[in-house]
Amino acid sequence: MKFSKLTLAIATTLGASASFSAFAIDLYVDTKTKQIYAEPGPHRQLIGAFERVEDEPAAAPADTAEIAAVREDLEMKTNEIKALQEHMDEVEKVKVTMDKKGLQVESADKNFKFKLGGRIQTDATWNSNGNGFTRPNQISGRPPVFGTPVDANDGTEVRRGRMRFEGVFYHDWLTRLEADFADDKVAVKDAFLQYNGLDLFNITVGQQKQNFSRELQESSNDLMFTERSLMNILAAPVVDRAIGINFQSVGKNWVAKAGAFGDSISASANQLDEGWGINSRLIYNPILEKTTLIHLGVAGNYRQPDGNQNVAKGKALQLVYETTNMSNLDLIQSNVVNINNIGMLGLEAAGMWGPFSVGGEYTEMWIDRKNGLGDLALNGWYGEAAWTLTGESRKYKEGNFGYLEPAKPFSLKNGTWGAVETAVRYSGADLNDNNFDGGYIQNLTLAVNWYLNSNVRLMADWTTIVALDNSPVSTTQTPGGTDLLTDSFWLRAQVAY
Repeated sequence: MKFSKLTLAIATTLGASASFSAFAIDLYVDTKTKQIYAEPGPHRQLIGAFERVEDEPAAAPADTAEIAAVREDLEMKTNEIKALQEHMDEVEKVKVTMDKKGLQVESADKNFKFKLGGRIQTDATWNSNGNGFTRPNQISGRPPVFGTPVDANDGTEVRRGRMRFEGVFYHDWLTRLEADFADDKVAVKDAFLQYNGLDLFNITVGQQKQNFSRELQESSNDLMFTERSLMNILAAPVVDRAIGINFQSVGKNWVAKAGAFGDSISASANQLDEGWGINSRLIYNPILEKTTLIHLGVAGNYRQPDGNQNVAKGKALQLVYETTNMSNLDLIQSNVVNINNIGMLGLEAAGMWGPFSVGGEYTEMWIDRKNGLGDLALNGWYGEAAWTLTGESRKYKEGNFGYLEPAKPFSLKNGTWGAVETAVRYSGADLNDNNFDGGYIQNLTLAVNWYLNSNVRLMADWTTIVALDNSPVSTTQTPGGTDLLTDSFWLRAQVAY
């Protein structure tokens, strides 16, 4: 077979293109002879551009180790995603918040809660006429003689430093543990379990405050004064915290409490039989609105001493008033011995009208004594009034007043200054009866409190002794002299949450 030069050229061109798979060539067909040409000419029609396509070699099989590594990496990432999802599911079950109430943890169904709170109260105190006092030395069978020097110490201290752990489980059960670390000592305050699953009342078991005196029931975080009144001389040693069972019922405008109590956690180690007491408190509010209310209350207490005639905290009944918490000057200090039993009655009244509030209490204590000693009737009281200059009203809940929340917390940036409160209190205690000269005392306290926000406040108090009789200390050879009238000043910085 003979080939024309054109045919040879086409074959040569196609052969060359075979070595360059990416090289393309235009081909033409003669419409008459049907021959293929690589160049245009008469009667030739372009077919198109063509290139040689070779079969691609088969892919090499993947390496087994490489496949295993890819699968392992994929499995790890899958597990990580699964773990992250499980973590997110768990996070959604627990809500953690930190606000003015402290650190709080709560389950999604609200059946379990935990709260961490506390308080720090740092004081600076001064006393005028606080030097040169003496406490007479008493020798059995002899008159008291000029004795041990005592002073109304000035200085600084951490008055209270507490931590509180509070938890709720299964919605209806509440537990609280609160300890005080002031004075480099540990003292347990609250330690109780409370059941709230009943509509009519709740039940509290453990160490708690007893049912007596609004002033004693209210927290030191909320009181308008740095220290409680002279009435507390009678209340504190008998009806403060103790271990017991208590019932509380709350209505629309009333609160009723009743409980039975033994001794406190710090009971005497060598006591015989533990002492016990029963007490109750009833509050009625003829008017109870957010900023207007009337508070009326009555409380009763009966206490049987332990086998060592100790009343509470493993101690004998001691009636004491010290000028400040850190002072060595006790203007009242009397021990009551041979106690058969103690009865107490407390009356309460208070009112609030917007930024104004007034209140007062009266406590009568009857002490039945053994061994032919005469029975005693002692009393204490106080009256107080307050005015919030910035217009806020005090909080009130279930028979007790609470913290004064400022409407506009202190902020230099926003130009707000918090809340300012002024308060005055007059109180007294008469501890003289029969042949018992426990003392007679009255004082006046003025206070200014600056509430910076819901957690921080600054306090300033001035207390002056107005009347004093039968004091165990003196500045002269004669105990109970009238030159004991002192002034005391407090400054306090408080943070509580």
